[in-house]
Amino acid sequence: MNCPRHPKVETNLRCGKCDQIICPKCIVQTPVGARCPDCAKFTRLPIFQVSPLDYLKILGIGMVLAGVLGAVWGIAAPFVLGFSYLLALPAGYIIGELPSRVVKRKRGIGLQIIVGICVGICYGVAVAFGLTPSLYSLLGLAAGIFLAINQFR
Repeated sequence: MNCPRHPKVETNLRCGKCDQIICPKCIVQTPVGARCPDCAKFTRLPIFQVSPLDYLKILGIGMVLAGVLGAVWGIAAPFVLGFSYLLALPAGYIIGELPSRVVKRKRGIGLQIIVGICVGICYGVAVAFGLTPSLYSLLGLAAGIFLAINQFR
């Protein structure tokens, strides 16, 4: 028998799902056996299928949280006596966690970029509200961005 995709190749192999004749050139090995290219089409896992609506949800929630948490961070900075950079950690965690829950724990690089930018905006709002920029606050910002991005890995 000849392969329908490669007429010059003789074979006795068959797809394990649809029983179509396949040759060694077009065989696709899957965890459940040999498949033809049609039966072995790979789709992305649902957790990585992010819709435009999910991006809008993340952006909206992230921006609101960035504004609110940035204001709280900036106002609270004088009261924590030099440890204001530590407030970036809960801000980054919250900016990552709440949007992640809203989009049902979906993952993706685009989502990571959005929440990372939102944590940066949170820092900018905190500086506008009275946080004094320093090396420690920038290190706190980096840690906050890491925590937010880590929710979408």
